[in-house]
Amino acid sequence: MRELPYNRAAAVAYARRWALDRNPAYYDFEKIGGDCTSFASQSIYAGAGVMNFTPVMGWYYRSSYDRTASWSGVEYLYQFLINNQSVGPYAKVVSPDKALPGDIVQLGTASGDFYHSPVITAIQPTILVAAHTYDALDRPLSSYIYEVARFLHIEGVRTW
Repeated sequence: MRELPYNRAAAVAYARRWALDRNPAYYDFEKIGGDCTSFASQSIYAGAGVMNFTPVMGWYYRSSYDRTASWSGVEYLYQFLINNQSVGPYAKVVSPDKALPGDIVQLGTASGDFYHSPVITAIQPTILVAAHTYDALDRPLSSYIYEVARFLHIEGVRTW
């Protein structure tokens, strides 16, 4: 297995291009629970270039009905990125000052229910994000109302 760098510029470029629109290559989950984590996965994929086709526990999208829960579910994406020891992107939770453009921030309640997955597009000096469901492009993270946030720093990508 080879280790590759995560292409942050490509992830951010994708997030900026599609933040206020929908890529027709992907189903829009907006009306059935939200599209934020699918959009985050699309952006990560733009920077990683590799999916993990492991059934159930992997991270991939072929169609709206042939995908893993981690592609479009907030907690499932977190679990995949943090625990992935195989092919695809992998991440660790970092403090806000260690987050970089192309990383994901997940917003949640004090009880630990995370519900939103914006993509970090810039840090200048405030964190700016792009997101679907409540479409946003370079929106200050500080303008969101949330109780806790976890920052998922994509460390790299594994491929065969």
